[in-house]
Amino acid sequence: MDLRRKMAMVTAILGITACMAVTTVQAEEEKPSADASISFLSQYIWRGFELSQDSLVIQPSMTVSHKGFGFNLWGNLDTDQFDLGTNNYNETDITISYDNSVGKMGYSAGYIYYGVDEASTQELYLGFSLDTLLSPSLTIYRDIANARSWYATLGVSHSIELAKKMSLDLGAQVAYLSADDADTYAEVGTGKKYSNLHDGLLSAALAIPVGEYMSVSPELYYSFPLSSEASDLLEASSVNGDDDSFVYGGVTASFTF
Repeated sequence: MDLRRKMAMVTAILGITACMAVTTVQAEEEKPSADASISFLSQYIWRGFELSQDSLVIQPSMTVSHKGFGFNLWGNLDTDQFDLGTNNYNETDITISYDNSVGKMGYSAGYIYYGVDEASTQELYLGFSLDTLLSPSLTIYRDIANARSWYATLGVSHSIELAKKMSLDLGAQVAYLSADDADTYAEVGTGKKYSNLHDGLLSAALAIPVGEYMSVSPELYYSFPLSSEASDLLEASSVNGDDDSFVYGGVTASFTF
């Protein structure tokens, strides 16, 4: 799918979701919520894998939710993609989700479509969280299409309230990746299917409100392998074949409607 067709699809979906949001917001009861954000990051790292290098990536996102159901549209624009040497809008993801809670336990389920050039795939996921100290969470993803595998994350987070309604949001996460076969992910050196502790992620973001409906968040991330097998795979998959851990960051502007 060329860039113009991708942009036309994104514009159409954004237009439909915006119209849905405006129409429903006008109703007197059961109003939905909508939010949008745009991130400017120094690198695109996904599950420990390096998907960009030495270029600014721009990642817009829009979510419309109602009664626990949500629809999210997300994209990635690499301003200097390493294998093309030019701007390239190379990914459009669609997520349909449902979130709810029982007492202090929250739960979520959803479907993700990853629209990536030459590598599109689909996932289902199920997540649980506890409204208690450090807000522990567990999320399990299952690829059901072109990269059949399991990916599970265990995370904690904490928000520190600061002056002037600002907050410092801290997070830590560890993950396990298990492939169905070696054609999806293979151990470097043995060729066997990959199944191991995979990547860890530390994050820090400073949420700064700007008016009633907007906030700006400087962000910093550290991604690293959790096992020697993961280190070998992440190195082999990196752009230059040498890196398995990454420090990156940027800023996100968020808008609530």
